[in-house]
Amino acid sequence: MPSKLVRLPRLAVHLVALVMLAWSSAALAEVRIHFHSFDGSVLWGRYPHTFIVLEGTLEATGEAVNENYGFSARKVTPAILTGPVEHMVLAETERNVRNTNRHFTLTLTDRQYRRIITEVRAWQNAPGKYYDLEKRNCIHFVGRMAEILGLDVDYPDDMLRRPKKWLNHITAMNPELDAEPVD
Repeated sequence: MPSKLVRLPRLAVHLVALVMLAWSSAALAEVRIHFHSFDGSVLWGRYPHTFIVLEGTLEATGEAVNENYGFSARKVTPAILTGPVEHMVLAETERNVRNTNRHFTLTLTDRQYRRIITEVRAWQNAPGKYYDLEKRNCIHFVGRMAEILGLDVDYPDDMLRRPKKWLNHITAMNPELDAEPVD
């Protein structure tokens, strides 16, 4: 009989630990969206760029999220200067992400995450030539994601090719982000 008394408390301890583990995992489930810019480099053949990074865990399913999306012309040719060209949604390598500027971060609900992914796919699957340096570039793509999340967004003409300056501008327009401008 004494052995049963010893096992019961141990079983209770294990059950409590299991419940606490499950509860803490659910509490930790969240997806964050980070807004990044890249300054560009003539030496490396990369032009200035902005994109979003999504990471975390979905609350409903526990599915891990680690993805990023940007919008670009499929080919960088002189045609990009004259009007719409073929587009693509692209992902940066982890190394490239580490070498960019993170401007601000928001925490998403599962519903907001799904809404962002739906919008990414809409831009990716848009028919025809959808990238326009003046009207529909990476800044407009990231701006749309920010709008979906309720941020104030605008597109000053002098910032359409300057992602870092533009994201600093969006940061200033949305003081609730409590984010500092990136130097």
